[in-house]
Amino acid sequence: MQILGQCAKLNRCAWMVAFLACSGLGLTSQVAGAQGVRSLPDFTDLVEQVGPSVVNIRTVEKVASRAPAANGQSDPDEEMQELFKKFFGVPFPGNPGGPSAPRQQRPNRSAPQEEEQPKGVGSGFILSSDGLIMTNAHVVEGADQVLVTLPDKREFKAKIIGSDKRTDVALVKIEATGLPAVRIGDVGRLKVGEWVMAIGSPFGFENTVTAGIVSAKQRDTGEFVSFIQTDVAINPGNSGGPLINMRGEVVGINSQIYSRSGGFMGISFAIPIDEAVRVSDQLKLNGRVQRGRLGIQIGSVSKELAESMGLSKAQGALVQSVEANSPAEKAGLEAGDIITKVDGKLVEKSIDLPRFVGGIKPGSKSIVSVLRRGANKDIAVTVGEFEADKRVVSQAPSEKAAPATSSFSALGLSLSDLSESVKRESKVRLGVRVDQAVEAAARAGLREGDIILQLANMEIQSVKDFETTLSKLDKSKPTTVLFKRGEWAQYAIIRANK
Repeated sequence: MQILGQCAKLNRCAWMVAFLACSGLGLTSQVAGAQGVRSLPDFTDLVEQVGPSVVNIRTVEKVASRAPAANGQSDPDEEMQELFKKFFGVPFPGNPGGPSAPRQQRPNRSAPQEEEQPKGVGSGFILSSDGLIMTNAHVVEGADQVLVTLPDKREFKAKIIGSDKRTDVALVKIEATGLPAVRIGDVGRLKVGEWVMAIGSPFGFENTVTAGIVSAKQRDTGEFVSFIQTDVAINPGNSGGPLINMRGEVVGINSQIYSRSGGFMGISFAIPIDEAVRVSDQLKLNGRVQRGRLGIQIGSVSKELAESMGLSKAQGALVQSVEANSPAEKAGLEAGDIITKVDGKLVEKSIDLPRFVGGIKPGSKSIVSVLRRGANKDIAVTVGEFEADKRVVSQAPSEKAAPATSSFSALGLSLSDLSESVKRESKVRLGVRVDQAVEAAARAGLREGDIILQLANMEIQSVKDFETTLSKLDKSKPTTVLFKRGEWAQYAIIRANK
């Protein structure tokens, strides 16, 4: 009666419309249009169009199985031994290796055999009529055999052409012709709020269709991929399946979900199809993906740092360290540089940089634009090939700095000059050592052992140089300091004590 009570408050015309809606009879499109209501989309044509191109993928792995006893059944002694080890942590007495176990002769058995066991279930979609299929790398990872089932129930053994873990894209091939391939969409045209649909095999239920909207674009949850976020229901088994727009085009590969329970919670992520196609082209050609690298460690640019460096907004990537003998070092990039562009493409966020550089062919020449000590500079770099990141271990200088010291109470700093041996060990050509950091300096994040390289974008050669530079600054404004800690360089904003 609550619904009818609400309906009674409406005027006569609106009451009739509301009554039809409340009673479940629905509205004609004419009436809905008159009320300014948009009808929900119909996905039936899309399912008929794209459904035949979506496949189910099962993976199999070979595992060692214990050989049966002579009578064809499992050995009760071995079962007892496993139970005893499980509960007591030691071998069962009377078996070889057990406590106080006499040496016994046991019957010879055949060597362990391999048996095939199901490993996982996922989805994929047909890229070309000759059997190329795209899916997620994690769907086929570690599989000894990949089985592809088409919607018409035909099953094929697939060959893995290539797999790229960093983007979670894989390409497999089945021996078949005349297959219905998907149409690739334009991710650039995709809008937040747009309806999208997914087809896959959640929990093994083949050809399951779910729908929702695009919740966000360019979600930064991966190093080389910015994802499409949707509220389309995605569960285990949907991985590798297509995300489809209302034109029947694939715009993404369903890859991840955000979940506290392991099941769908309304937040799903898809790999943009343009990035996936670039990866699949390389997998098809080389069986692997080649990525460019500079050999630097980077950090984000804060709003305060941007203001102190003269940037109109917080953008770019801060170079925190430069790897020895890397393309960046050979080109002249330095810790403290802020990279603003790569080949003319604006680096809005630090996460943009590895994606831009990763897309450059190793060995190619690129122009990296940096902001260095308040001035813009273009640097030509020969891009190297990406390798696994090396672990960087911070090391404090083992030798004490030169004895010349000075205190700067307004900043909370006590500094000393660097000896030549400390410079060599710390891999710096200039700077001063922080002997003590309290109050303003401590609040800014500085600590004993740090090496200050720049003050207010000016290089610092010595304590005297630091004092001279500081005397020229406006004490009422925050001061920018570039310092090195171990292998890393970063900026700090110091506000002088009042």
